[in-house]
Amino acid sequence: MRLADVLGDLTLISRADIEKQGYGSLPDLLRNVAGIEMTRNGSAGANTSLFVRGAETRHTVVLIDGVRIDSQSTGGADWQNIPLSQIDRVEVLKGPASALYGSDAIGGVVQIFTRRGNGRTQVELGIGAGNLGTSRADASITGGTRQFDYAATLAVDRGTGFNNYVRTGTSSSNPDKDGWRNYSGSLRLGGQLSADHRLEAVAFKSRTNSAYDASKTADDRNITTTEAGRLAWTGQWSTALSTELSLSESRSELETKPTSLYLTQTRLRTATLQSFYRLDEHQQINALLERREDRLVNGSLVRQGKDTRSDNAVGLSYLLTAGAASLQVHGRHDDDQQFGGANTGTLAAGYRLGAGWRATASAGNAFRAPTLYQRGSIYGPDLSQPGVEALRPERAHSGELGLHWSDDRYDLGITTYRNKVRDLIAFGAAGTCPSSTGCYGNVSRATLRGTSLKAGAQLGMVHLSGHLDFSDPTDDSTGNTLIRRARRFGSLRADTQLAAWTLGATLQASGKRWNDATNKTRLGGYGLVNLDVQRSITRDWRVQLNIDNAFNRSYQTTTYYAQAPRTWMLTLRYAPSF
Repeated sequence: MRLADVLGDLTLISRADIEKQGYGSLPDLLRNVAGIEMTRNGSAGANTSLFVRGAETRHTVVLIDGVRIDSQSTGGADWQNIPLSQIDRVEVLKGPASALYGSDAIGGVVQIFTRRGNGRTQVELGIGAGNLGTSRADASITGGTRQFDYAATLAVDRGTGFNNYVRTGTSSSNPDKDGWRNYSGSLRLGGQLSADHRLEAVAFKSRTNSAYDASKTADDRNITTTEAGRLAWTGQWSTALSTELSLSESRSELETKPTSLYLTQTRLRTATLQSFYRLDEHQQINALLERREDRLVNGSLVRQGKDTRSDNAVGLSYLLTAGAASLQVHGRHDDDQQFGGANTGTLAAGYRLGAGWRATASAGNAFRAPTLYQRGSIYGPDLSQPGVEALRPERAHSGELGLHWSDDRYDLGITTYRNKVRDLIAFGAAGTCPSSTGCYGNVSRATLRGTSLKAGAQLGMVHLSGHLDFSDPTDDSTGNTLIRRARRFGSLRADTQLAAWTLGATLQASGKRWNDATNKTRLGGYGLVNLDVQRSITRDWRVQLNIDNAFNRSYQTTTYYAQAPRTWMLTLRYAPSF
């Protein structure tokens, strides 16, 4: 099922929206989406976390062209390793969705789509440079016929950066610039085997090499590699029945060197068969069969440095549209080789009230399987000890209500949600695992509740859009706010077109946060202004200037790690017409 068909809090980000961002990686784009917060340990290449509706970064499913991206050691996707240059559009679904996507979808789902050829050949070249030693270059070609289409993109981004770690007087504090560089590429090929059958292959790779302080005189390197590949066959067997069979594989690798030597590698393989059957013009049934195999290579694993597991799943959905009413029912059963079965379901309903109003409601549950590292490393439970139990999946139960109104010039939406998460896995006291420094255990629970307001308006030549989030992510065992989440945050954007000029300004704001579970170390709130200007020089040439953090605000999203000061980049783009 496509995210666009889901009754829920959904955000669509087009290629035009991505180009206004100018440069950076996926988190720089998503931090303007309602319900999403970002933390980063320094510059663009540093470790980055995203919290969707207050959920942990590992609680969001990330798919690149349908390929799941995840790390079975750190947990979650390597957000900083997904550059904007490769992305054609993004779909963000907020709220539990394990009934559709299985493990991990406690906070939401982020679908990333690379470019696809369509019709005549199109070439686009871009080159840019700015302060902090930032530079970028990208090239893409897309095109095709009715029988065959293609798309390819290559890009490089780099920067000398700034001093990420600002805690002085420590053994690892080094007041130098912590630079980074990223190389990425994607390829998509599609062919019509017949009028009703299509074969498609996609490939993606991104590699980021970033510096971080290792001593007073030297830097270490974080080298992160993300790869994804997929082969899919879609068939239209009748006017009512269609299917899709896909085979996919992703690889995530993290290496640090030369002082601190560390290497961890994750491989995910998935085989999926989906069928879509239209009972009539108002009803549809979707079915799914899925096989997933995970593999982790890591020196801390007890079993000779590697571990594997598999998961088999079956899913069924019913979609109904009857006049002003819509109903969707989703159910899924996952059978995991290590911990057994997990049943998930979602019930969603919508009703068009008239005069531009629409109301929605949904309820469902979700889960996140323990990672292979949490279960199988020296920090995982030692089941040979009396009374020690295996790690259980993290589980969530959620409900939400939404109300949306729109007309030709205005739109307004409000969504309120409550998500109870139990059996959260955290690193705690030693005694239940082979390590003497601490062990993983199902020791936490949390309540994630909040309200998102979204609005847009066309006021003459100016288009305004924005969101304001009221969030209450709470550790139920202590009553404290979960770390690095703000209770208030939002953004406001204004766009206008003046002849050949396109002007934009974005205000990003966040309230205070806590950097520790005891809520003693405070991170101050901040407000940032980002500016972007585009101008068409000729039909084929355009120039763009981006200025982020225009007022040079100093702030931190993680204690002792600086965020980028005022940053500007000038980009020239060439898109010839053939």
